[in-house]
Amino acid sequence: MYKSVETLLVEIPTIRPHKMAVATMQTQTLVLIKITTEDGFVGWGEATTIGGLGYGEESPESIKTNIDTYFSPLLKTLKVHNIAQIMRVLKKNINGNRFAKCAIQTALLDIQAQRLNLPLSELLGGRLRESVPVLWVLASGDTSKDIAEAQKMIAIKRHNTFKLKIGSRPVEADVEHVLAIKQALGTDISIRVDVNRAWSELDALKGIQLLQDGGVDLIEQPCAIDNIDAMQRLSRRFDIAIMADESLMGPSSAYRLARTNAASVFAVKVAQSGGLLEAKDVATIANLAGIDLYGGTMLEGPIGTIASAHLFSTFENLAAGTELFGPLLLTEEILKTPLQYQNFELAVPKTSGLGIELDQDKLDNLRRK
Repeated sequence: MYKSVETLLVEIPTIRPHKMAVATMQTQTLVLIKITTEDGFVGWGEATTIGGLGYGEESPESIKTNIDTYFSPLLKTLKVHNIAQIMRVLKKNINGNRFAKCAIQTALLDIQAQRLNLPLSELLGGRLRESVPVLWVLASGDTSKDIAEAQKMIAIKRHNTFKLKIGSRPVEADVEHVLAIKQALGTDISIRVDVNRAWSELDALKGIQLLQDGGVDLIEQPCAIDNIDAMQRLSRRFDIAIMADESLMGPSSAYRLARTNAASVFAVKVAQSGGLLEAKDVATIANLAGIDLYGGTMLEGPIGTIASAHLFSTFENLAAGTELFGPLLLTEEILKTPLQYQNFELAVPKTSGLGIELDQDKLDNLRRK
C-alpha cells in the first residue's frame, strides 16, 4: 500500500535570533515526512523540534534515523487504509517517539482526507471557524527592538497579541523588560510571557506577582516539567492565567494536570501530544475540566503549522488564541502558495487534505544533503 516513506531535514535561517530560556535559534531544521501510496496519493507530515535536544527528547537527527530504520519498514508491510489500525501497530512496536508518530499520523490523515476529497479539519470533527487568531512572539531579548517589532506588526494588521520569551536573565531584569514593552504598547494590547520552565518556585512567586501587577495576561510554564505541585500552588495563588506547556505531553499528562488544578490554560501542541488525534483528546479533557485552550507550536514550518490550524479550527473553546507563526519566522518559503495571514489570523484551507502544495525545487535546495 505504501510505496515510500521519505524523511527530509530542511534547514532554513530565521529572520532574527529567537532567544529562549533553553536555546537561541538562528536556524530552524524542519523534519518533513513524505508518504507515497501505491495508487499515487502523497501525504505530508512534520516532526520539527526546538533547539535540538535542548527542548525535548527527540532531535531532527534522531527522528530521521528512527523513521528510516523502524517506522518506514513497518509501514510498508501494512495493507490497510484504516489510520487507527495503523497507529495501533506503530504504537505496539515502537515506544516513545511522539514527534515522529505525529508526523506519520499527519501524513496518513492528509492522504485519507485527499481520498475523501475533504479538508483535513473535517476528519477531525469539523471546523467551527475559517481562520484562527495568531499572536507573535517577541524574542530578540532587546527591549527597544521588541517594541519596534510589535508596533510594526500592529500597523500591518498581522498580529495584535504578543508573547515574550523570558527566563534566561534574573527575574528583575526580565520583569523590567516585559513591563517596558507592555507600557509602550498600551493597555489594549495583550502581553503574555513564556518562562520555558526556567524559574524556581520562589522566583515564580516574585516574578508572577510583579507581572500580574503590571497588566500581563498569562504566564506560560513557569516551573520545571515535573513540578506539578508548584504549578498547582501558583495557579491557586494568582489571578493571572497559568498555562501548562512542556508539562503537557498528551492525554495522560493532561488528565493529571486537570485533576490537580495545576493550570488554567492548556497549550495544545500536536507534536508534544503525539499526534492530531491525541491533541484532540487533550482538548476534550480541558473542556471537561473547564480549562481554556491555546494553540501552541513547536515553531514548525508550513506543514506542521497548517495541520495544527486544521485541528484548532475544530476547537469550540480557543479562548487564548494560537501562536501558529512559525513559517513567518523563516527566511525561505517552501510552499508554492504561502499560508494566508491577514487581519491578525491564519486562514484554514478549504481544499482537500492539508490544502497546501510543496515547492519541490525549494525543498531540494534547502534540504540537508
